[in-house]
Parts: sequence; C-alpha cells; structure tokens
Amino acid sequence: MEAKENPAAWLERAMAQYEESLLRMCFAYLGDAALAEDAVQETFVKAYKRADTFRGDCAESTWLTRIAINVCKDIRRGAWFRRVDRSVTPETLPDEAAPGAAENEALADAIQRLPRRQLEAVLLYYWREMPVEDIAAALRVTVPAVYARLDRARKTLRRQLKGGFIDEK
Repeated sequence: MEAKENPAAWLERAMAQYEESLLRMCFAYLGDAALAEDAVQETFVKAYKRADTFRGDCAESTWLTRIAINVCKDIRRGAWFRRVDRSVTPETLPDEAAPGAAENEALADAIQRLPRRQLEAVLLYYWREMPVEDIAAALRVTVPAVYARLDRARKTLRRQLKGGFIDEK
C-alpha cells in the first residue's frame, strides 16, 4: 500500500490489479471455483484489515499471495474440505471430450496430489509466473529451497504421469 493511499482506494486498486491472478492460484490450490472465490474474498478482507502492517519489505503482490496461501491452507484444513467430494460438479459431468482433455485432467489431478510445499511452489512458479526470489519471500524460505521444491515436484509429477504426455528434461 502506498503511503498516501487511503485503505479504501488501495483495496479497490488491489482488487482490480490482483484479483484474477489470485483467483487462478486459489483455484489451482483448492480445486474448487466457489472455494477459490471465497479464498480471494477472504484474502482481500484480511489484507484490508492489516493494510497498516504492510511494511513494503516485499512486493505488494507477494504480500497478497502469502495471505492467499494461508487462507487456502486454512480452507484445506477444515473438516468440510476433507469430507466433501468436490470432484463431482455440474462442470465435470460427461460431455464430449476435447482433444487433450484427459491429459490436462491427469496433470491437474497429479498437481493437486503434490505435497503442500511442492504444490505451493508449482502454483506460484507456473500459474502465477512469479520470480523465484518472490516465491521465496512469499513462502518465507530460501531461494535454494524453492528450487529444491520445484525439482522434487517435477520428479513427483514425472513418476505420477510416467509414460504420459509430459516429456520434460
């Protein structure tokens, strides 16, 4: 938040600037559109309430990403999230499959099954396209730790999708 910006103006600007990318990240993290929307809304509510605590040590997007990740973690820890089968939605009912849809679905499922630390690194690096230094700041880890998580995630995905469509070196 810029020093001269009032909290209401900041919120409006931040939502316009970051809402879509946070929504995509939360959806990838949670695998549910409605939960992702709730997570983004909660992220902005928390950020608005804590706007005075933003010190500017990192980019505003990194700060908001950190809040969003924590919100997603809280949602995933909740009892409702663990008990409800979110894989069956009106959107997932059988339709004529598009070419490559099975591979994309397999990849999305494999990513969702990654351990939490690997999942966070993958989402921030590939979906949010954040630089590794910003990911390290958002996750509060070192840059080598981010590289290690990404490497382990790639190896895990290769194992899960062995013989699949991913041909990464």
